[in-house]
Amino acid sequence: MTLVEDLVVRELGRVAYAQTFAAMKSFTATRSEATADEIWLLEHEPVYTVGQGSAATAKVQNGIPLVRSDRGGDITYHGPGQVVLYGLIDIGRRGIKVREYVRLLEQTVIDALGRGERKPGAPGVYVAGAKIAALGIRVRQGRTYHGLSLNVDMDLSPFHAIDPCGYPGLAVTQMKDLGFNEDCMSVGKRLAGVLREKLDA
Repeated sequence: MTLVEDLVVRELGRVAYAQTFAAMKSFTATRSEATADEIWLLEHEPVYTVGQGSAATAKVQNGIPLVRSDRGGDITYHGPGQVVLYGLIDIGRRGIKVREYVRLLEQTVIDALGRGERKPGAPGVYVAGAKIAALGIRVRQGRTYHGLSLNVDMDLSPFHAIDPCGYPGLAVTQMKDLGFNEDCMSVGKRLAGVLREKLDA
C-alpha cells in the first residue's frame, strides 16, 4: 500500500480549466509505478465543462466558454468561489475499485461538511435535494484524474443557464447558504485531509 508520505497536495490558486486539463492528462500519461499520487486544489475561471456522458452541444448564451472534457458525467459549471479537488491517484496500486473510489470522493465531501447525501444514479453530494458538489473522473490504466467540485461561496447564477449534470430543474446550493463562513482553500485543505485519510486507511 502506498504510504501517506507519497501523496502530494498542491495548492494551485485560480487557474484556467484548459491549462489544468492538459496538465492532468500529461501527468497521468507520463507517471510511472513509482510516481507519488497528487491532490490538486484550485479554483477555475468561469467555464462550463461537458463530460463524456453528455449530449449537450449547444453554446450557452451568456459568454461563459464551454469546454468538452474526457471526464465522466454531463455538463457543469466551474467558477471563482468553488473549490475543485483533482485526484491524481493510482487506484490500481492502492487496490481501490472505480466505484469504490467514486463513493470515497462523495464520502469525503459528506464528512468534510458534516452533512449531505447521495442520490442513486446521480453522482455527487446533495443537501435537502440541492446539489452542492459535482463529481466526474477519468481512469486510465488504473490511474485517475479529474475529481470533484464543491460550491463554497460563489455566484450560482451560471448554473441557471444549464441543466446541471444533465438534470433539468436541479437545484444547486453552496456552503455559504448553509451557514458556513470559509474560503475555498480552507475548505480544500479539509477535503484533502479527509481524502488522504480515506486513501490510506
